[in-house]
Parts: sequence; C-alpha cells; structure tokens
Amino acid sequence: MSLMLDAARLAAAVNVVLLAVLLVIWIRNYREIRAPLTLGSIVFGALLLTENAVALYFYLSPPAMPALAVRFMMILQVLETVAIAVLAYVIWQ
Repeated sequence: MSLMLDAARLAAAVNVVLLAVLLVIWIRNYREIRAPLTLGSIVFGALLLTENAVALYFYLSPPAMPALAVRFMMILQVLETVAIAVLAYVIWQ
C-alpha cells in the first residue's frame, strides 16, 4: 500500500506544479485578450489546483484508509496527471 500512496503523492504533486504553470499562462493570456473562455480556464484551473493541494495534504498525513480506496484514488490521481499533462502540452504549443 505504501507504493500506491507514494504514487498518489507524486501524481498530486506533479498536478499542483502543472496546474500552477497553466494558471500563469492563462492569467497572462487573460490580461491580453480578456476572453471569457480564458477566464473560465482560470477558474477551472484554480478549483482543480485546490482539489489537488487538498489531496496532497491528505496523502502526506494520511488517515487510516482501506487499501482498496487507496488503490482507486491512486489510479484516479495518475489518470488526472496524464490528462493535465496533455492539456499543458497542448496549451504550451
């Protein structure tokens, strides 16, 4: 279970970093073009960043959780990391 928890911690930390980079890009773009879609991206990114920061906090000071719950949370966290990485790649282009 420790390996799964470590993978979830790493994925959440990577998500926080990627989302912070995306937010910087989106805020800079919003200042230039003032598009509602960009503002929506900022709100979305901020909420997702908050969710990942809270998840990382709980992963670093984990309460007693069943192994099955840890396994599913790790899978979801890793899938979210892949999705955010793809989004960051597309935005960066």
